[in-house]
Amino acid sequence: MDIPHQRLVYFRVTLESGSVRRAAARLDIAPSAVSRQIALLEEALGATLMERQRDGISPTPVGEMLLEYCERRGALDEGFITSLEAYQRMETGKISLTVGEGFVSDLVASPLHEFTQLYAGIQLDIHIAGTSGIIEAVVENHSHIGLMFHERTHPQLRFWASSPQPLMAILSPEHPLANQTSPLTLTQLSDQPMAMWDPSHGVRQMVDQAFQQARIAPRLAMNTNSMVVLAQYVRSGMGITLLPAFAVAHDLEVGTLVARPVDNPLFQRSHAHMVTRVGRQQPKASILLLRHLQRWMQAFRDPASVIDQPTPLP
Repeated sequence: MDIPHQRLVYFRVTLESGSVRRAAARLDIAPSAVSRQIALLEEALGATLMERQRDGISPTPVGEMLLEYCERRGALDEGFITSLEAYQRMETGKISLTVGEGFVSDLVASPLHEFTQLYAGIQLDIHIAGTSGIIEAVVENHSHIGLMFHERTHPQLRFWASSPQPLMAILSPEHPLANQTSPLTLTQLSDQPMAMWDPSHGVRQMVDQAFQQARIAPRLAMNTNSMVVLAQYVRSGMGITLLPAFAVAHDLEVGTLVARPVDNPLFQRSHAHMVTRVGRQQPKASILLLRHLQRWMQAFRDPASVIDQPTPLP
């Protein structure tokens, strides 16, 4: 049953005032209008709501139930308004991101750390996936924002920002190729035992495409779906891998890994991308985060600026 809010207001004010006339004065309307609305309310409920007493009017048992309902409804209205105002002030809300594993270290340490300091009430849900999983999460509205390395077009994807991020050879500092000043060739890499992402991963697909075009067979020694495994494989001196430098930024900074450029146009043209679904109305918090991440991606460190040095990236 849909009870018009106005009738409930007239009913509650009449009981609080003690008479229809005093209620009409408070509401600044004619007493007949108040009586009419209460009569319509009684007709709809099929019960008398008020009864006259010597000292005024009082609610009937049904009137008491309705008055309690009015109080609960008023509390719900006030609660909603309070929550809405908090949301509009960016004190509450939730944003979901699905990102490639390689983004996590820099993403959490820098832009998300800054964002959560500014908007402590906003909850961030972060999920890890490969390129296909990121696209699916964004297109199916499971995530507001996606961050992926390997570009793949989709009619429902909007590219908010892109940052050049060449695919690099990741080596142990003690590796014989770590001190080579010129870009490494695919032929050189094919002689080295290599750990790579599983075939469904975007980076792996790019690597496979490059070697196939060059008609060279890489020496694949390990497949994994874990960034931790890839980095540890190289740190342990077991072989090499191919990743964008930002994926192992901390290792490069402390010198436990080295990133060297590869002489391949496909690797050199690769980018990191921030995407959303075309047509999705983003909440205010998500728009602010998109703009914040957009500035971060524009300042995203380009490893190509330091490839002339055979040392870890600064």
